[in-house]
Amino acid sequence: MHPFVLERPRDLSTALALRAHAGRNDAPIEYIAGGTDMVQLLQEYVRRPERLVSLAGLLDNWIELGPQGLRLGAAATMADVAAHPGVVEQFPLISEALLASASPQVRNQATIGGNLLQRTRCPYFRDVAYAACNKRTPGSGCAAIGGENRWHAVLGTSDNCIAAHASDLAVALVALDAAVEVRGAGRQRSISLNDFYRLPEGAPHIETALEPGEVISAVTVPASPAARRSHYLKVRDRASFEFALASVACAVDVAGGRIAQARVALGGVATIPWRARQAEEALLGAAPGDDAFRRA
Repeated sequence: MHPFVLERPRDLSTALALRAHAGRNDAPIEYIAGGTDMVQLLQEYVRRPERLVSLAGLLDNWIELGPQGLRLGAAATMADVAAHPGVVEQFPLISEALLASASPQVRNQATIGGNLLQRTRCPYFRDVAYAACNKRTPGSGCAAIGGENRWHAVLGTSDNCIAAHASDLAVALVALDAAVEVRGAGRQRSISLNDFYRLPEGAPHIETALEPGEVISAVTVPASPAARRSHYLKVRDRASFEFALASVACAVDVAGGRIAQARVALGGVATIPWRARQAEEALLGAAPGDDAFRRA
């Protein structure tokens, strides 16, 4: 682990100001909240910050349900959100995706915001012995192309990167048209999760729409009939603490014997949480059944 100074700001504004002027890639200052991914990156020398800024106690951890939908503080833990009765009843897809992730120990520590920002599990990214990784060192190449590829993406790839996105929760939230509330030094904005993640085209190291110094402060999920009738299915090598080989998040509402709403997103097979809009279009207006599902 590279030596670093741990900063513990008293408020979020101070924390945001510390990072505001740092660059995107290999910045000398990094944020840490739950730390379940960041600590691994530090131990593996993938990230080598000179200063680590703790967000512990600076972000909200509430879970709010109302007529408009669900709102989660970025510091809410995966375990608390997954077990919340309102989430289980009104947004079962979210609870299922969280429970399919990691282990009980990790879910008790990891935050919602951190989960959405976790880095890829690509072994070529995680092992600094492989010099060629455009996510770690822009312009160095992609060792995964031509290498072991069982865990890599088949959708949204480029000549620069084929690493699969890791978050189960992000796949569920993309299917539910969720958005993230983002805070930076002196600014606040909302970004749809459908627009939040970046394809690895010319700059694979830029993975999200966050600007330097910005953090996720909350997640909002709109209420909908389809959200109540949703499910997350994950295929993996073992039943616990394993990342997806492939996964699907689906939310469907049926009215008058026809599919009135359909939301489908794919995980494990793409460089970002992949919204399957052609599948959604094939389902809309169809009678639910094997024929419609095969077309989708």
